[in-house]
Amino acid sequence: MYAPARRLITDKLRWIMVMMVVVLLAGCAGTGIFAPVSNISDLGVGGTYRIQPGDTLTSISRETGVSVDRLASLNNITNPSLIKVGQRLRLNSDTPEQASANDSGSVMVSSMAASRQGDVDPSPRAPESVTRANDATTLDLVWPAKGKIIQKFTVQTKGIDIAGSVGEPVVAAAAGKVAYSGNGARGFGNLVILDHGNGFITAYAHNEKLLVKSGDDVKKSAQVATMGQSDTSSPRLHFEVRRNGTPVDPMRYLPDQQ
Repeated sequence: MYAPARRLITDKLRWIMVMMVVVLLAGCAGTGIFAPVSNISDLGVGGTYRIQPGDTLTSISRETGVSVDRLASLNNITNPSLIKVGQRLRLNSDTPEQASANDSGSVMVSSMAASRQGDVDPSPRAPESVTRANDATTLDLVWPAKGKIIQKFTVQTKGIDIAGSVGEPVVAAAAGKVAYSGNGARGFGNLVILDHGNGFITAYAHNEKLLVKSGDDVKKSAQVATMGQSDTSSPRLHFEVRRNGTPVDPMRYLPDQQ
C-alpha cells in the first residue's frame, strides 16, 4: 500500500523540479543571458578588447580580469581619459602591438570634433571674474597667445577664443607631449593637442602653421604654431583645457592677463 504513495510523491517532486527549471530559464531569457554575441572578440577573445560605450579602464579590468595598471602598460596609456569607443586594447603581451590601435591624438580629435558647435561670436567681450581652480598649480599655465578674449568658456564653446593676427606665435601653455598635430578635427582647422599628464590636456585650434608633430616633447612657452583663421571668420586661437576628458574653463587655470 506504500508503493503507490511513494510513486505519487516522486511524480510530484519531478513535476516541481521541471517547473523550477522552466521558471529559471524564463528568467534568464528575460535578463538577456542567452542573447547572441555578434562579435565575440569584443569581449576579449583573441587577445584584444574593443571599447564599448560607457567603458572605463576600471570596468574593462573587471570585464577582462586584467588589472588597470596592466591594461595601461600594455597599451601605452598615460591618460585614462584618452580612450574611445571602438578602440582595441591589448590584453596580453603576446598580442601584436598594432592590434591595440591606441592613438591618444585620434581620441581627442574625435572627442573635440563631436563637441564642436561651429564658429563663435567674434565681437569682443570683457572676461568675467573667475575663481582659480584648486589644482591650477598642477599645470601652472602661461598664456598661449597675446590678445583680447573674444569668446568666453561655456558648455557649448568648451574653451576660450583669443583674438590676434595671422602669423603671431602660439606657444605651449605648459610642458607636455604632442598627442596630435593636424587638421583631422572638423571645425578646428589646424590643431595641436598637448598631453601634460595627470589627466590634463590642452588644445590649440585654428592655426596657420603647425610647428610640431605628434610625439614631440615641448617645453613650456615653446612655440607650437602660428595663429591663423582656419575654419573661422577672423584670426584667433581657440584654446581648451580638459581634465580627465572633461572641458574646464581655461580662465580658472591661466594667470591674470597683463
